[in-house]
Amino acid sequence: MSRVCSVCGKGKLSGNKVSHSNRKTPRLYSANVQKVKILKDGVMTSEYVCARCLKSDKVTRV
Repeated sequence: MSRVCSVCGKGKLSGNKVSHSNRKTPRLYSANVQKVKILKDGVMTSEYVCARCLKSDKVTRV
């Protein structure tokens, strides 16, 4: 499974890497996603959650 937040759905973003000579090549920006044990519907599961959801207490960490 890909590294996507199970709460808000945040994942990878695409953009351009820009060199000093202003040449552009494609690259990916990864979200700050951590694998944590959380309570989901009263059951402990291990899922990927982004740092924003962890900091804003959108999930209950075990």
